[in-house]
Amino acid sequence: MDLFQEILELDAAYLETISTRIQRSWGSLFFNEQQANYYDANHAHIHEACEHPQQIIDEVVSFYKSRGIVPRFYIYNLELQTELIRTLTDNLFRQEELISPVQLWNRQLSEMPLGAGNTIETVTQANVQDALDIECGIKEFGGREVVEKTFMTQFNHPSFTHYLLRSDGIPASTVCLMRHRDQARIESVATREAYRGKGLVGELIRFIQKEAMDRGYQKLWVFPINESVEKIYQKYGFQTIDRLRTVHAFTSGRSIREIHGNESE
Repeated sequence: MDLFQEILELDAAYLETISTRIQRSWGSLFFNEQQANYYDANHAHIHEACEHPQQIIDEVVSFYKSRGIVPRFYIYNLELQTELIRTLTDNLFRQEELISPVQLWNRQLSEMPLGAGNTIETVTQANVQDALDIECGIKEFGGREVVEKTFMTQFNHPSFTHYLLRSDGIPASTVCLMRHRDQARIESVATREAYRGKGLVGELIRFIQKEAMDRGYQKLWVFPINESVEKIYQKYGFQTIDRLRTVHAFTSGRSIREIHGNESE
């Protein structure tokens, strides 16, 4: 399996934890009617060249509109998608091109201890509300309505383990580890605003790296949402091995850049 296919497989495994996947000859339909406003859980995923783009667009539009969901596409391998993108423009789809870093840990583990007063614990039913409150406060995650449902879905899924860092007993930061076969992926790193700039993210990353090594995972991945986050992970041994160019095409709502705060709303 080449690198691109490996990345797509890992991403599909993640998406299948939050949505239902229907395979098509041209790609996949992901949908979750209980979270209709969550883009990652509701989109047509295309990475192969499309022979009949208008037919595909018609199918996707009909599929999502029948479920009360905004039709949208995540399109990969852009050099193969000229005709599809042109046809989407003709069909009045808004489009944004995104560049997404893909990083892989170099397996060099730092033994730096936790800061004074800091502890890290697994999230359980006893402390799940503390972790949820932190993630719901991160606007880049899409707002409480999206975050709460997604968090609880993943919290109850066997592929995920959430961790909570407390600073002097106060819930301050969270992280999630998703397992897929012999690999793992870091998700949902979040820190309360009052605790940012104190190195807590680094402590969580080092903790996760040790967990991944202890559990025997062969690879540990992270998919940063922007270059600023990418630089943070580079400080902790994550090397950028690819930059995925994708197009997000949609008929209404906010762009992904707007949600992540990279453009004014």
